Amino acid sequence: MSVIEINKLTKYYGKSRGIEDVSFSVEEGEIFGFIGPNGAGKSTTIRTLLSLIYPTGGSAKIFGKDCIRYGHEVKKEIGYLPSEVFYYDNMRAIDILKYSASFYKKNCDRRIGELAEIMELDLNRKVEDLSYGNKKKVGIVQGLLHEPKLLILDEPTSGLDPLMQQKFFDLILEENRKNTTVLFSSHILTEVQKLCSRVGIIKEGSMVRVDDIKHLKEDNYKKVSIAVHKGESTEGFDMEGVSNLKRDDCSVSFIFRGDVNTIIARLATVKVSNLVIEEPTLEEIFLHYYS
Repeated sequence: MSVIEINKLTKYYGKSRGIEDVSFSVEEGEIFGFIGPNGAGKSTTIRTLLSLIYPTGGSAKIFGKDCIRYGHEVKKEIGYLPSEVFYYDNMRAIDILKYSASFYKKNCDRRIGELAEIMELDLNRKVEDLSYGNKKKVGIVQGLLHEPKLLILDEPTSGLDPLMQQKFFDLILEENRKNTTVLFSSHILTEVQKLCSRVGIIKEGSMVRVDDIKHLKEDNYKKVSIAVHKGESTEGFDMEGVSNLKRDDCSVSFIFRGDVNTIIARLATVKVSNLVIEEPTLEEIFLHYYS
Protein backbone atom coordinates (compact mmCIF):
# COMPACT_ATOMS: atom_id res chain seq x y z
CA MET A 1 0.00 0.00 0.00
CA SER A 2 1.28 3.46 -0.92
CA VAL A 3 1.13 5.92 1.99
CA ILE A 4 2.29 8.78 -0.27
CA GLU A 5 1.40 9.01 -3.97
CA ILE A 6 2.69 12.00 -5.93
CA ASN A 7 1.78 12.31 -9.61
CA LYS A 8 3.25 15.03 -11.86
CA LEU A 9 3.19 17.52 -8.98
CA THR A 10 4.08 21.01 -10.21
CA LYS A 11 4.51 24.31 -8.40
CA TYR A 12 5.43 27.65 -9.97
CA TYR A 13 5.99 30.87 -8.06
CA GLY A 14 4.81 33.29 -10.72
CA LYS A 15 7.17 32.57 -13.60
CA SER A 16 9.77 30.95 -11.36
CA ARG A 17 10.00 27.18 -11.26
CA GLY A 18 9.56 25.45 -7.93
CA ILE A 19 8.98 21.84 -8.99
CA GLU A 20 7.79 20.32 -12.26
CA ASP A 21 6.13 16.94 -12.92
CA VAL A 22 7.46 15.35 -9.72
CA SER A 23 6.21 11.76 -9.36
CA PHE A 24 7.04 9.08 -6.79
CA SER A 25 5.38 6.95 -4.11
CA VAL A 26 6.31 5.90 -0.59
CA GLU A 27 5.15 2.48 0.58
CA GLU A 28 3.76 1.70 3.99
CA GLY A 29 6.48 0.95 6.53
CA GLU A 30 9.46 2.10 4.47
CA ILE A 31 12.00 4.87 5.01
CA PHE A 32 12.22 6.71 1.71
CA GLY A 33 15.11 9.07 1.04
CA PHE A 34 14.41 12.27 -0.89
CA ILE A 35 17.74 13.77 -1.90
CA GLY A 36 19.04 16.77 -3.75
CA PRO A 37 21.10 19.88 -2.99
CA ASN A 38 19.59 23.00 -1.47
CA GLY A 39 17.26 24.64 -4.00
CA ALA A 40 16.50 21.42 -5.89
CA GLY A 41 12.83 21.43 -4.85
CA LYS A 42 12.72 19.14 -1.80
CA SER A 43 11.04 21.59 0.58
CA THR A 44 8.62 22.83 -2.10
CA THR A 45 7.50 19.24 -2.70
CA ILE A 46 7.03 18.63 1.01
CA ARG A 47 5.16 21.88 1.65
CA THR A 48 2.85 21.14 -1.27
CA LEU A 49 2.36 17.61 0.02
CA LEU A 50 1.32 19.07 3.39
CA SER A 51 -1.00 21.61 1.69
CA LEU A 52 1.01 24.45 3.23
CA ILE A 53 1.21 25.76 -0.34
CA TYR A 54 -1.06 24.83 -3.23
CA PRO A 55 0.19 23.13 -6.40
CA THR A 56 0.07 24.65 -9.85
CA GLY A 57 -0.66 21.21 -11.33
CA GLY A 58 -0.58 17.50 -10.66
CA SER A 59 -1.80 15.70 -7.57
CA ALA A 60 -0.65 14.25 -4.27
CA LYS A 61 -2.32 11.77 -1.94
CA ILE A 62 -1.59 10.66 1.60
CA PHE A 63 -3.32 7.53 2.92
CA GLY A 64 -5.20 7.48 -0.40
CA LYS A 65 -6.75 10.92 0.18
CA ASP A 66 -6.11 14.09 -1.81
CA CYS A 67 -3.71 16.29 0.17
CA ILE A 68 -5.53 19.52 -0.58
CA ARG A 69 -9.15 18.40 -0.21
CA TYR A 70 -8.57 16.24 2.86
CA GLY A 71 -5.52 17.98 4.31
CA HIS A 72 -7.17 18.63 7.69
CA GLU A 73 -7.88 14.90 8.07
CA VAL A 74 -4.57 13.38 7.00
CA LYS A 75 -2.49 15.84 9.05
CA LYS A 76 -3.78 14.20 12.23
CA GLU A 77 -1.65 11.15 11.42
CA ILE A 78 1.43 13.04 10.19
CA GLY A 79 4.48 14.14 12.16
CA TYR A 80 6.36 16.95 10.41
CA LEU A 81 9.79 18.37 11.16
CA PRO A 82 10.62 21.38 8.97
CA SER A 83 14.17 22.33 8.06
CA GLU A 84 13.88 25.46 10.22
CA VAL A 85 11.94 25.68 13.50
CA PHE A 86 10.63 28.93 15.00
CA TYR A 87 8.86 29.40 18.34
CA TYR A 88 7.82 32.24 20.66
CA ASP A 89 10.89 33.16 22.69
CA ASN A 90 9.11 33.59 26.02
CA MET A 91 7.48 30.14 26.00
CA ARG A 92 9.00 27.13 27.73
CA ALA A 93 9.62 23.97 25.71
CA ILE A 94 7.02 22.07 27.76
CA ASP A 95 4.39 24.74 27.09
CA ILE A 96 4.98 24.52 23.34
CA LEU A 97 4.74 20.75 23.39
CA LYS A 98 1.60 20.64 25.53
CA TYR A 99 -0.03 23.17 23.24
CA SER A 100 0.88 20.99 20.23
CA ALA A 101 -0.46 17.91 22.02
CA SER A 102 -3.80 19.64 22.62
CA PHE A 103 -4.60 19.26 18.91
CA TYR A 104 -4.74 15.47 19.25
CA LYS A 105 -7.40 13.48 21.10
CA LYS A 106 -4.94 11.68 23.36
CA ASN A 107 -2.80 12.30 26.43
CA CYS A 108 0.76 12.80 25.21
CA ASP A 109 2.41 13.71 28.57
CA ARG A 110 4.21 10.39 29.01
CA ARG A 111 5.33 10.34 25.40
CA ILE A 112 6.71 13.89 25.69
CA GLY A 113 8.71 12.89 28.74
CA GLU A 114 10.14 9.79 27.04
CA LEU A 115 11.19 11.68 23.92
CA ALA A 116 12.69 14.56 25.92
CA GLU A 117 14.79 12.08 27.90
CA ILE A 118 16.04 10.38 24.74
CA MET A 119 16.97 13.72 23.12
CA GLU A 120 18.34 15.19 26.39
CA LEU A 121 15.99 18.16 26.20
CA ASP A 122 15.34 20.37 29.25
CA LEU A 123 11.59 20.94 29.01
CA ASN A 124 11.54 23.82 31.50
CA ARG A 125 13.88 26.14 29.60
CA LYS A 126 12.50 29.04 27.59
CA VAL A 127 12.98 29.09 23.84
CA GLU A 128 15.10 32.26 24.06
CA ASP A 129 17.60 30.32 26.19
CA LEU A 130 17.86 27.38 23.80
CA SER A 131 20.62 26.87 21.25
CA TYR A 132 19.68 26.16 17.63
CA GLY A 133 20.32 22.46 18.23
CA ASN A 134 18.05 22.38 21.28
CA LYS A 135 15.30 24.18 19.36
CA LYS A 136 15.62 21.41 16.78
CA LYS A 137 15.15 18.87 19.57
CA VAL A 138 11.87 20.60 20.49
CA GLY A 139 10.83 20.17 16.84
CA ILE A 140 11.72 16.47 16.92
CA VAL A 141 9.66 15.86 20.06
CA GLN A 142 6.82 17.93 18.60
CA GLY A 143 6.78 15.83 15.44
CA LEU A 144 6.72 12.51 17.29
CA LEU A 145 4.63 13.19 20.41
CA HIS A 146 1.33 11.95 18.94
CA GLU A 147 2.87 8.74 17.52
CA PRO A 148 2.02 9.50 13.88
CA LYS A 149 1.64 6.88 11.15
CA LEU A 150 3.73 9.01 8.76
CA LEU A 151 6.84 11.06 9.51
CA ILE A 152 7.93 13.77 7.09
CA LEU A 153 11.42 15.01 7.93
CA ASP A 154 12.96 17.95 6.06
CA GLU A 155 16.72 18.26 6.70
CA PRO A 156 16.11 16.96 10.24
CA THR A 157 19.68 16.76 11.60
CA SER A 158 20.84 20.33 10.96
CA GLY A 159 21.97 21.82 14.27
CA LEU A 160 22.40 18.47 16.04
CA ASP A 161 25.83 17.36 17.17
CA PRO A 162 27.05 13.91 16.03
CA LEU A 163 25.96 12.18 19.26
CA MET A 164 22.45 13.63 19.03
CA GLN A 165 22.30 12.76 15.34
CA GLN A 166 22.93 9.11 16.17
CA LYS A 167 20.28 9.16 18.92
CA PHE A 168 17.88 10.72 16.42
CA PHE A 169 18.64 7.99 13.83
CA ASP A 170 18.06 5.30 16.46
CA LEU A 171 14.77 6.96 17.39
CA ILE A 172 13.59 7.04 13.77
CA LEU A 173 14.56 3.40 13.24
CA GLU A 174 12.64 2.45 16.39
CA GLU A 175 9.55 4.28 15.11
CA ASN A 176 9.93 2.54 11.76
CA ARG A 177 9.99 -0.84 13.50
CA LYS A 178 6.49 0.08 14.74
CA ASN A 179 5.51 0.34 11.03
CA THR A 180 5.74 4.14 10.90
CA THR A 181 6.39 5.29 7.33
CA VAL A 182 9.14 7.91 6.89
CA LEU A 183 9.86 10.44 4.15
CA PHE A 184 13.42 11.57 4.87
CA SER A 185 14.57 14.62 2.92
CA SER A 186 18.25 15.52 3.03
CA HIS A 187 21.23 16.74 1.06
CA ILE A 188 23.57 14.69 3.29
CA LEU A 189 24.05 11.44 1.43
CA THR A 190 25.60 9.46 4.28
CA GLU A 191 22.42 9.98 6.33
CA VAL A 192 20.23 8.69 3.53
CA GLN A 193 22.51 5.72 2.90
CA LYS A 194 22.40 4.83 6.60
CA LEU A 195 18.61 4.93 7.01
CA CYS A 196 16.82 4.45 3.70
CA SER A 197 16.06 1.45 1.50
CA ARG A 198 14.85 3.50 -1.50
CA VAL A 199 15.77 6.93 -2.71
CA GLY A 200 14.43 9.59 -5.08
CA ILE A 201 16.87 12.05 -6.62
CA ILE A 202 15.58 15.52 -7.51
CA LYS A 203 17.48 17.95 -9.73
CA GLU A 204 16.41 21.50 -10.59
CA GLY A 205 12.80 20.78 -9.64
CA SER A 206 12.46 17.46 -11.52
CA MET A 207 12.93 13.83 -10.49
CA VAL A 208 15.87 12.19 -12.23
CA ARG A 209 15.61 8.74 -10.66
CA VAL A 210 13.75 6.66 -8.07
CA ASP A 211 15.31 3.33 -7.12
CA ASP A 212 16.59 1.06 -4.37
CA ILE A 213 19.87 2.29 -2.94
CA LYS A 214 21.29 -1.18 -3.54
CA HIS A 215 20.37 -0.98 -7.23
CA LEU A 216 21.84 2.49 -7.57
CA LYS A 217 25.16 1.21 -6.28
CA GLU A 218 25.10 -1.96 -8.39
CA ASP A 219 23.76 -0.55 -11.65
CA ASN A 220 27.03 -0.95 -13.56
CA TYR A 221 28.57 2.01 -11.76
CA LYS A 222 32.26 1.60 -11.04
CA LYS A 223 34.75 3.87 -9.34
CA VAL A 224 38.01 3.61 -11.26
CA SER A 225 41.41 4.83 -10.03
CA ILE A 226 44.44 4.40 -12.29
CA ALA A 227 48.11 5.17 -11.71
CA VAL A 228 50.44 5.07 -14.73
CA HIS A 229 54.21 4.87 -15.14
CA LYS A 230 56.12 8.11 -15.57
CA GLY A 231 55.87 9.42 -19.11
CA GLU A 232 52.63 7.61 -19.89
CA SER A 233 49.62 9.70 -20.95
CA THR A 234 46.57 10.02 -18.71
CA GLU A 235 44.51 11.56 -21.53
CA GLY A 236 41.85 9.70 -23.50
CA PHE A 237 39.59 8.68 -20.63
CA ASP A 238 37.02 11.40 -21.32
CA MET A 239 34.71 8.94 -23.05
CA GLU A 240 31.01 8.09 -22.98
CA GLY A 241 29.90 6.85 -19.57
CA VAL A 242 32.67 8.65 -17.67
CA SER A 243 31.83 11.33 -15.09
CA ASN A 244 33.63 13.09 -12.21
CA LEU A 245 36.89 12.80 -14.17
CA LYS A 246 40.01 13.88 -12.27
CA ARG A 247 43.44 13.71 -13.90
CA ASP A 248 47.05 14.72 -13.33
CA ASP A 249 50.37 13.66 -14.86
CA CYS A 250 50.52 10.27 -13.13
CA SER A 251 46.95 9.32 -12.23
CA VAL A 252 43.33 9.48 -13.33
CA SER A 253 40.08 8.68 -11.52
CA PHE A 254 36.41 8.71 -12.51
CA ILE A 255 32.98 7.15 -12.12
CA PHE A 256 32.09 4.88 -15.03
CA ARG A 257 28.77 3.46 -16.15
CA GLY A 258 28.66 1.18 -19.17
CA ASP A 259 30.62 -1.64 -20.79
CA VAL A 260 33.82 -1.95 -18.78
CA ASN A 261 35.59 -3.41 -21.83
CA THR A 262 35.87 0.09 -23.28
CA ILE A 263 37.95 1.08 -20.23
CA ILE A 264 40.03 -2.09 -20.51
CA ALA A 265 40.75 -1.32 -24.18
CA ARG A 266 42.05 2.13 -23.23
CA LEU A 267 44.15 0.68 -20.39
CA ALA A 268 45.80 -1.72 -22.85
CA THR A 269 47.49 1.25 -24.53
CA VAL A 270 49.35 2.47 -21.41
CA LYS A 271 51.68 0.98 -18.80
CA VAL A 272 49.68 0.89 -15.56
CA SER A 273 51.42 0.86 -12.17
CA ASN A 274 48.23 0.46 -10.15
CA LEU A 275 44.53 -0.07 -10.84
CA VAL A 276 41.59 -0.03 -8.42
CA ILE A 277 38.00 -0.71 -9.52
CA GLU A 278 35.39 -0.61 -6.75
CA GLU A 279 31.76 0.17 -5.98
CA PRO A 280 31.15 3.92 -5.65
CA THR A 281 29.45 5.47 -2.64
CA LEU A 282 25.92 6.85 -2.90
CA GLU A 283 27.36 10.35 -2.80
CA GLU A 284 29.61 9.65 -5.79
CA ILE A 285 26.66 8.26 -7.73
CA PHE A 286 24.63 11.31 -6.75
CA LEU A 287 27.35 13.61 -8.15
CA HIS A 288 27.10 11.65 -11.41
CA TYR A 289 23.53 12.90 -11.81
CA TYR A 290 24.63 16.48 -11.14
CA SER A 291 27.66 16.46 -13.42
